[in-house]
Amino acid sequence: MLLHDNARPHVAKATQEKLQELNWDTVPHPPYSPDIAPSDYHLFRPLKMFLKEKRFAKYEDLKMAVFDFFDSQSAAFWKKGIDDLPERWLTVVTNDVQYIVN
Repeated sequence: MLLHDNARPHVAKATQEKLQELNWDTVPHPPYSPDIAPSDYHLFRPLKMFLKEKRFAKYEDLKMAVFDFFDSQSAAFWKKGIDDLPERWLTVVTNDVQYIVN
């Protein structure tokens, strides 16, 4: 199963043909749902906690802190974000694409 938005490259004829050739099913993506955007539901809260109460004098310092956060996360952290997608998608669909309150 492949979840992607309706951006032009994703719905282009060549892309659709390749997905058929690979025998991949696509999952329709709601217009915008933070409940199934891994960056919103999995990444931003831990990143926010990591950056909490830090102050940056320069943009480069902030950029390096974000890179440090990314580097500090285990493979299990990233895997969980991906593995949680099908269940979250099902919850969104079951709730008629309404926002999920955690």
